[in-house]
Amino acid sequence: MALSDAKVRTAKALDKPYKIYDSLGLFVLVKPNGSKLWRQKYQLAGKERTITHGSYPNVSLREARAKRDAIRDQLASGQDPAVQRRLDQIEAETQARNTFHLVAEEYLQMAYDRELADATIRKKIWHIHTLAEELHHRPIRDITAAEVLHLLKRVERSGRRETAKKLRGTLAGVFRHAVVTLRADNDPTETIKGSLLPVKVTNRAAITDVKTFGQFLRDLDEYTGAGVIKDAILYQILTMTRPGEVRGAKQQEFDLEKRSWRIPADRMKMRRDHIIPLSDQALELVKRNWIDVEGVELIFPSLNSNRKWLSENAFNSAIRRMGYAKEEVTAHGFRATASTILNNRGFDPDVIEAALAHQDKDAIRRAYNRATYWDQRVELMQAWADLLDGFRTDNI
Repeated sequence: MALSDAKVRTAKALDKPYKIYDSLGLFVLVKPNGSKLWRQKYQLAGKERTITHGSYPNVSLREARAKRDAIRDQLASGQDPAVQRRLDQIEAETQARNTFHLVAEEYLQMAYDRELADATIRKKIWHIHTLAEELHHRPIRDITAAEVLHLLKRVERSGRRETAKKLRGTLAGVFRHAVVTLRADNDPTETIKGSLLPVKVTNRAAITDVKTFGQFLRDLDEYTGAGVIKDAILYQILTMTRPGEVRGAKQQEFDLEKRSWRIPADRMKMRRDHIIPLSDQALELVKRNWIDVEGVELIFPSLNSNRKWLSENAFNSAIRRMGYAKEEVTAHGFRATASTILNNRGFDPDVIEAALAHQDKDAIRRAYNRATYWDQRVELMQAWADLLDGFRTDNI
């Protein structure tokens, strides 16, 4: 006689385990401790076997019968239910190991191994750990383009179009890694190409008028803040570099006899070494800030510790204290200042581009430029430094 839910519910525990049968091999094993376990007997290759279906009431009578019928269907198609259950368990465990978060951690480790710039890695960590947190526990194979687009659009609607675009790039890297390691079938970010609004391009604020720039240099000379920041800003202007490249400048990167500074690839945006010839004025700044103490490497160290970098905002903070708004000038804008003024004064554009470490798209031309422009760059850097002295004294 088939079981009823009431009969299972009211079954009492005895001193020994006993069985209450339903139908088609399904039964309940009632144990002395009161637990009630669903079991099913079936025949395979002439042998009787038993498979479990969980415990009552976690698994109801209706659910147990559905599991029983599924087992019977497997037997009818020639499958071994025990083997299939093990395969399903392995698949579930595999999927649990293939969450977006775990694949993303592998992707980040690859970024470390490839020695990407610290700033780049920090940005990718922020993208994955903060902005994409809602994807962390999802099996990466199951994540759809619609999910990714919903995430990106939420960032975009907050006004951060560029962040949304860069987040999409990071997510694409994670999904491509999943594809090549056979844990995803496709990259859903490919499907949504063109779905984001274009980034609003805003150029770095820069002074391009020589009289105005001359006034800025005079104001910098009169700056009463920390001398190391003042010298670091002037050194950045003289060398046409980025703030981060100057903040990280180390003694071992300099050849004072050859008057050169080699910035290693891991601090360069284009991921290749960049050697800069030093003008008289730039060399003097290096010597003035050189700290001949064991363990001190930085040329322009933090005010708090000579073993730490100046803060990322140190240059712009000083510029604001000088009275210049962010709409007028930023530290990143000094490269545009140098490029504009030098081009307007007729200097060779190719030499200027080489001095700015801009990468030529033509690989052969790029290699040729790096090999032939050294002497021209030496002349350019000294000419630029002398021009700055002239601007400072209003000798335009």
